Amino acid sequence: MIYRILIICLILSTHSVYARGVYQKPSAFIQGVFTVSPEPQVIWIKGELRSQIENILQHKYKAKRVRYWREKNKSAWVLDEIGKKKPITVGIVIDSNKISHLKVLAFRESRGWEVRYPFFTKQFNQLFLTKDNQLSESVDGISGATLSVRALRKLARIALLLNHKTQSTSPQK
Repeated sequence: MIYRILIICLILSTHSVYARGVYQKPSAFIQGVFTVSPEPQVIWIKGELRSQIENILQHKYKAKRVRYWREKNKSAWVLDEIGKKKPITVGIVIDSNKISHLKVLAFRESRGWEVRYPFFTKQFNQLFLTKDNQLSESVDGISGATLSVRALRKLARIALLLNHKTQSTSPQK
C-alpha cells in the first residue's frame, strides 16, 4: 500500500514540474485576442520566405507552414524558438503592422524566465519591422537571460515578417 502511494506521489509531482512553465494555453491566448476567434489560416514556409526566417533565426527552420489568426488589420501568432536548450512558446499580436502585445505562453528553461514578465515584454509594444527585417527599436536585455531575450527578439521579427507576407498573398485555410 505504501509503495502505491509513493508511486502516485512521484507521478503527480513529476506532472507539476512539467506544467509549471505553461502560463497560458495557445487557444486561451487566441480567445483573449479576438472577440470572436477567427478561423485559423496557414502560411507556407518556402523559397525566399524560408531564407528570410532562417537568416533571422541563424539556423534551419523545420516547419513547413505556420498557423495564424487574422481579423482585419489584427493578426495573432503562436511561435516557438529554442532559448538555451528548450523551446519558448510566445503569443504575438500584430495590429496595423506593429506589435500590440507579446506574451510568453510557455517557458521550459531553468534560467531566463524573467522574459515572461510585463516589465520586459512591454518593450515590444509598437515595434515594427524595418526594411532589413530588424526591429524598429532596440529591446533591453536581462542579465542572465541573454538567450531567452534573443529568442523573443527573433520571434517578434518573424511574426512581423510573416504578418507582412500574409498581407501580400492570399493565405490558405
